[in-house]
Amino acid sequence: MHAPDDDTTASHSVLRRLIRPWEYRHLRAVEAVRFSAGGFQLGVGLVLVSLGRRAGTEPERRKCFRWAAWFLVMAALQFLGGFLDMAADRSAAPRTPASPGQPPRPR
Repeated sequence: MHAPDDDTTASHSVLRRLIRPWEYRHLRAVEAVRFSAGGFQLGVGLVLVSLGRRAGTEPERRKCFRWAAWFLVMAALQFLGGFLDMAADRSAAPRTPASPGQPPRPR
């Protein structure tokens, strides 16, 4: 049981449980990959919306809009994951500089 004066926050432990250990150790890299993937999927989704508006027949239009919806939803989820990684990175303990001659401490 935690003491009332314990400085660990509940959100920190919840985020730590939600994020895989490898991802938690490399939060900034995972965050960058998620934002990049989300941007790519957003671009693909917008191109598909544009193609759907120019489609000649109704079945082609629906097909493009379905694919666009898929990519746009996935982009939103990637951005949400990147935002959660960013929040977890901010709530993590700050890095302490290493003494001269010692390697930096891992997080």
